[in-house]
Amino acid sequence: MADFLTSTHRAKWIFTPHDLKEKYKAANHRAKQLLEKYGATRVDVDLDGSLAYPEPQTDVKDNAEKHSRTKPLKIDEEQLLRAFYEFKIQDVCDAFKFPRKIQATALIYFKRFYLQWSVMEHHPKDIMLTCIYTACKAEENHVSAEELGKGIDQDHQVILNNEMISLGFDLIVYSPYRSIDGFINDMEDFIYSNNGQLQHLKDLQETAKMVADKTMRTEAPLLFSPGQLALAALRRANEEYPVVNFERYLNNVLSRQYSARPVPELTVYLDAIDQMVNNLVTPTAGDMKHIDRKLKYCRDPGSHEKYPLILFVSFKYSEFDFNKHSCLTSGKCLNCSPIVYSNRSKKRKHRSKD
Repeated sequence: MADFLTSTHRAKWIFTPHDLKEKYKAANHRAKQLLEKYGATRVDVDLDGSLAYPEPQTDVKDNAEKHSRTKPLKIDEEQLLRAFYEFKIQDVCDAFKFPRKIQATALIYFKRFYLQWSVMEHHPKDIMLTCIYTACKAEENHVSAEELGKGIDQDHQVILNNEMISLGFDLIVYSPYRSIDGFINDMEDFIYSNNGQLQHLKDLQETAKMVADKTMRTEAPLLFSPGQLALAALRRANEEYPVVNFERYLNNVLSRQYSARPVPELTVYLDAIDQMVNNLVTPTAGDMKHIDRKLKYCRDPGSHEKYPLILFVSFKYSEFDFNKHSCLTSGKCLNCSPIVYSNRSKKRKHRSKD
């Protein structure tokens, strides 16, 4: 079984708060430079995964006029837009009845993607679906891109194209849900549980997973280990459904791991995670209107690009039979066999030489 301690997740994808700020700042700055140079920030992905940039502006006067009208998104506006679509990732996964591990994996992919790119370069609606699709494949819970795109009226080919650039990521990720299950099993021995206490532990377990759902939409998964996320969720749930003396349990866990880290130090991390959950705000469609308008003009002021905000996820259940598609509960589905798509004609844009 894979081990988090020796994983690329731990080695490459756990950061400090300063690291995250610098990465978001760098991505935002690069998009601003694209806007200044090209008059647009939209980066298209071709069938082979190569990137196509806008045509360079040749008319200096025209470029200056466009730039004066088109304002780039601020870093905090990008953060709000990412937060909006992270909530929609959970919304889509719930609608498809995907297990929590797919939801968590998709969220982590989404977060990793936007450590390297700005929402002004790649629209989060496209990346959201690609992350869900790639998470389904990584977790061996397959659904076709066509069915996924149909769910929210999105071209499935966009999902497949963007998958090519997502392959640069380390696809094996760790989420807090398995750790929550492990700690709950451990607590059974710790409190010498009887039948009544077992039910309380089950309630604690489910409440902790609901807390973890919120935690996954904060920056905590990029800052802390899955075990720390799980302990923070369990501690918060235990405050609602008191089952164990949590500080005594933490002492017990650390003593068995021969950890030199004292409980107060671990508590500082858990407090930080808890504060992120407390500060979590889900932006509404109303909050997003102004940002969405700015994004449209940043990406390509002269285009008729249509990216309506996903206000809610509405699936036509008569068109998608969940009983028919065993891929939603198992790893194989004859009704979601791979489809080979022919290359479609596409207007070429200026390519980067990189």
